[in-house]
Amino acid sequence: MTSKVYWGSPRQARIGAEETLPAKLDLILDRLNLRDRVKGEAVAIKMHTGNNIITSTIHPVYVRKVVKAVKDGGGKPFVADLNWDTAGAEERGYSAETLGCPVYPAGGPDEKYFYVHKKKFKNLEEWKVAGMIQDATFLIDLAHIKGHPSCSFGGAFKNIALGCMVGETRGAMHDTVHFDKYWFAEKCPDAETRARIIAACPVGALVEDRNDPRELHLHTEPCIQCLRCLKVAPAGSLKIDPVNFLAFQEACAISTAITLSTFAPGKATYISLATQMTPVCDCFGFTGMSILPDAGIFGSDDIVAIDQAVLDATAKLPLIEENMTASLRKYLTPDVHPFARMHGPMKDPYKVTEYGEGLGLGSRRYELIDVLPVDENAEPSKWFISAT
Repeated sequence: MTSKVYWGSPRQARIGAEETLPAKLDLILDRLNLRDRVKGEAVAIKMHTGNNIITSTIHPVYVRKVVKAVKDGGGKPFVADLNWDTAGAEERGYSAETLGCPVYPAGGPDEKYFYVHKKKFKNLEEWKVAGMIQDATFLIDLAHIKGHPSCSFGGAFKNIALGCMVGETRGAMHDTVHFDKYWFAEKCPDAETRARIIAACPVGALVEDRNDPRELHLHTEPCIQCLRCLKVAPAGSLKIDPVNFLAFQEACAISTAITLSTFAPGKATYISLATQMTPVCDCFGFTGMSILPDAGIFGSDDIVAIDQAVLDATAKLPLIEENMTASLRKYLTPDVHPFARMHGPMKDPYKVTEYGEGLGLGSRRYELIDVLPVDENAEPSKWFISAT
């Protein structure tokens, strides 16, 4: 099956509001028939409101357009995100006044409002879906595309996978990377050698376990899989294995499948904004320079297809190395996707779409439909600024 992904280019042929990305979002909403689908629905708009002084999250102009479309169609929209992000969302422009709808903590102010779903995966047996999400009858996944230290890429899957679960489940999902054993203390009993292994890591990803000095703990988020540590570690004492990095992505696919299972067929749609893309998740609470050129805005009813299309589009873009923090720029991996170049080759960003397709959530095969093709032969714009 081939799914449709609608796309608005970040480029314009002429100077004019009708060719900007917010205008192209309107065209995408039309192609998704959103207004015709939401009458009488309680519509959760799941987005990341970020925290602290971040400015690269989705601009309120885009959110308000989505809200207006839902209202025009007779739906009842609300924005939902994690409690610790929504608590100060108004400081970043996300309020009922600016968006046109309420902003709610998805699991309640103390994250005690949730529904339990049973599914065994590594250390996880229970998945706690935020109550405001499961109570909704229609879901709009409004994602900002960016890098991510756990999986190299954050898009439509990531926005649902973590943002629709309460903190206990989010923490357990991150801990899946430690389920498969990677340190074998009996093969390295020497404290001096352990210290050398730790010192070999250029990014400080390997540390002494806080509960047992004989054990080593790998922080997979900063780990770039450079394998310098393996040159020091005794044979068989340490594994740097894809299984420990991909576990989180598989957990994200499972989490997304569980959340989507609470919505009737056809009651979810996906919009992704690939602009002002930064190296790490919006939850870090600050905005650096864009590390990729803008790729535009994407919309689809297929979550697998939209993430696949975004990844394919960003794979063609040059990494803007001079915009990166010096710490990330020092250890780039060649010949992989730009997001994996920053965070390491074992954090393959395409894996989440593979896992998602395997769970029956959609298709990696898609048709990309440009909602307003750029006229490369356009005449110069005829415009002026009135003096009155």
